[in-house]
Amino acid sequence: MNRLQRVLSCLLLCALLACTLAAPVSAAAPLSDVPEDFWAKKDIDRCVALRYFYPESDGSFGVGKEMSRAEFLAVLCRCLGWKPTSPARVVYADVPEKVWYAGAVETAYHNGAITAQDGNFRPDDLITRSEAASMLVRALGYGSIAGLIQDMSLPFRDVKANNGYIVMAYGLGLMDGTSVTAFSPNAHVTREQAAAIMMRLHDKLTDPTTSRIGITDSLTNLPDLKGYEAVGIAAAKLVYNGAPQISYSIGERDAVKIRAAVAEAGAKPLLYVTGGAYQIREGDEEKLAAVLLKAVTDGHYDGLFLEVSGLTAVSQRDVLTAAVQSLNEQLGDRLLYVGAEAPSWKGTIFGYDYAALGEAADRLVLRFTHKKETVAGRAVAPLEPLEQIYYALNRLRGVVDADKLTLILTSTGAVWDGRTPTPLAGKEITEIQETLGTRTHYSDRYACAYLTREKGPDVWYLNAQSIQERIQLARLFGGGHLCLSDLNHALPEVLEAMP
Repeated sequence: MNRLQRVLSCLLLCALLACTLAAPVSAAAPLSDVPEDFWAKKDIDRCVALRYFYPESDGSFGVGKEMSRAEFLAVLCRCLGWKPTSPARVVYADVPEKVWYAGAVETAYHNGAITAQDGNFRPDDLITRSEAASMLVRALGYGSIAGLIQDMSLPFRDVKANNGYIVMAYGLGLMDGTSVTAFSPNAHVTREQAAAIMMRLHDKLTDPTTSRIGITDSLTNLPDLKGYEAVGIAAAKLVYNGAPQISYSIGERDAVKIRAAVAEAGAKPLLYVTGGAYQIREGDEEKLAAVLLKAVTDGHYDGLFLEVSGLTAVSQRDVLTAAVQSLNEQLGDRLLYVGAEAPSWKGTIFGYDYAALGEAADRLVLRFTHKKETVAGRAVAPLEPLEQIYYALNRLRGVVDADKLTLILTSTGAVWDGRTPTPLAGKEITEIQETLGTRTHYSDRYACAYLTREKGPDVWYLNAQSIQERIQLARLFGGGHLCLSDLNHALPEVLEAMP
């Protein structure tokens, strides 16, 4: 089963389970060892109702009972909707094909949740908290990211190995420490602790708050907008002529037609305004807010989508922050979306006060810089790499309300002929795919598709699998809001994959 099939099957199961939870559940016999005030009672009851766990033969849950590696893996497979293979084949020397957990082990192995480095699984060994973290992260498809972040700091002083997996399990909110400074990696996982972990995973993957927005500049090839929360109409840019000013790229007549189409679909039409460092001058915060407010009100928009890129100075940060805070007060019931460059893995961006912008805006929309680099001797140029998204969301965890964070995803392709990428419309990507000699690839590390050709540079683009993986990661962080960069030229499968 490939990575997309894993993700889709997991999301499908989660949707079915959400329906299950919404429906009345027949009352089950009380578990004899789970009192009403027990800290994990709710998680235990839900896990039993969902059949992730089964009660013991004596009617108890088994509170305090430490789980074996095989038991934990079987529960994880049930939570993710992975059907055990039957009949099972031998994957590990110490897992006979007839044993009750053989099918779950084989399924988990083929889905990447476990590896066969030494040929043994040790099914009867009690699972440690460190091993549980590894299984969780690998099962979600983030083994590569865990390897990249192994040097990332943790608040736990007792973690000496397996750092990347523990960082992710903790950062995604699936596992806590046993104290403020300890993770207890070698301690064993009890049944009630596993129940709490599984319900956290379940709740994150079934979070229904995912929403979509997009950006457009015309009615040409505009897709069906039903289900979109808002659409930014790219009608204006910031310019500077002694003071901040607005330069319009779409005539008022065309803008009226686009606004009407967006509103008719049930979405909020927002004035999308872009700008750069040149237009952000110290002392101009009120002038900047005033000119933007006037553009929104004069144009009869339902709000503003402001995206300013390239800020690196503290003074620019302060001007943008003050202007956004002023707009927040003056726009009233109108929406305010603010786009900012995402925190960089290998650098620091001084131009954005993420906490203040996130507090003032209805949505803080993160844009990721596209770069070309050489990996194993080959030029790669992924769009919104999954590892960069993880880094940004993890860095902003606790800084910005996760429900406000939104990811801008490139809905078109990119070709690097020189030092900067050239956009490629979805229609052009489809034509290249059908060209003789073109081969389609998918990078699991970056969660990004690309095309290689006999003549011409590689084409990088996001496909349905890429979108699903980004939805899953955003949901695990408590968000799940996506913005398509170009609705008019988007790849059809990207539009279809949006939540």
